[in-house]
Amino acid sequence: MMRLIKFLIFASALFLGIWACSQDDDGPLDLTSSNEVFSGRGFLGSAELDSGRMIFLVGDTLYLHMDSIWTFSNCALRKIGMDMSVEDTALILKPYFDIQVTGEDCATPLFRPDTTIGYIVSEKTLKGISVIRVNNEQDSVLDTIFVRKGSIGRDTFRIYVDSLFDSVHSLPLRTKGSPSVLRVLDSITPQIFIWRTMGTHCSLRIDNCDSVVSDTLFPSYWRLGDTTLVPVRTACADSDLIYCHSNRWENDSTDLGKLQERPDTIWHTSTYYMEKISECGSVDRYSRSSFIAGDEIVVMRDLFERDESETLCSPSTRKDLYVYDLGRNHYVADTVDVDSLVKIWKSAKVVKKKK
Repeated sequence: MMRLIKFLIFASALFLGIWACSQDDDGPLDLTSSNEVFSGRGFLGSAELDSGRMIFLVGDTLYLHMDSIWTFSNCALRKIGMDMSVEDTALILKPYFDIQVTGEDCATPLFRPDTTIGYIVSEKTLKGISVIRVNNEQDSVLDTIFVRKGSIGRDTFRIYVDSLFDSVHSLPLRTKGSPSVLRVLDSITPQIFIWRTMGTHCSLRIDNCDSVVSDTLFPSYWRLGDTTLVPVRTACADSDLIYCHSNRWENDSTDLGKLQERPDTIWHTSTYYMEKISECGSVDRYSRSSFIAGDEIVVMRDLFERDESETLCSPSTRKDLYVYDLGRNHYVADTVDVDSLVKIWKSAKVVKKKK
């Protein structure tokens, strides 16, 4: 009888446990209670105007690509809007994201996928505007684009770079015509390497030579601030004969010569792409292939030419010149240094095009 009572008590407890675990609270925990609703704003971490172009043409559709948008969850996003304001000659765009969070089950990532929106900005809105900026909710500038009236044309061309461009003693040099490539010598840094000879002995000779000479094996790389040991071997005076088995040379670090100095220089050079453009024009996009002396460099660029009604005159290196630093991969701004660079460009030796 006692066994029966214990069994019934155990069965009842097991039934109550199964019943408790089978209620509608199963599954993942809710972020909010089922009847709770609250609203707010998300935020933006990254944005780009017109795929990173420098110039936006009045009358075109302005594309805004947004990334790293936080909206609590994808289900919480209710609206994407845009606030616009003007500061001096800048049009400020500030996207906003209205969110409304409920107890709705929405197992989605907190960051939404990339979003691109196109805006048709009227010419009236852009009157007096020279630049458009996109800011986030913290007023951090995420991207900037210039506003211009005119047209953009794309050209692809090849410029032959003579092998002389590898010779620092012949600089400055430039290619013929426009567009052209200019290479200049910026500065020379003198330095001294310390080295000493190290005796080397052959443990397996192959040929007997009528006469032998010392063969100093200078390294291809010198260590500045450290003494370089340079092996000195014996070689046949007749270079066609083999004196020692190649892997049987043994260096003797106890047989060292006196300290010697090897003067050297580091040649600092810069290479530029330079093009004469129409007055107050500019290059909207620029790309190139590798710069190799003795070969051609392929250049592709989008050139902006302003409309007769356009009064603004930037961005450009000068009113009628565009300069791009090929070594550092960036556009050269209008500075005093550019004026001296132009003087060098005009006086540099011209290396003609490949025939």
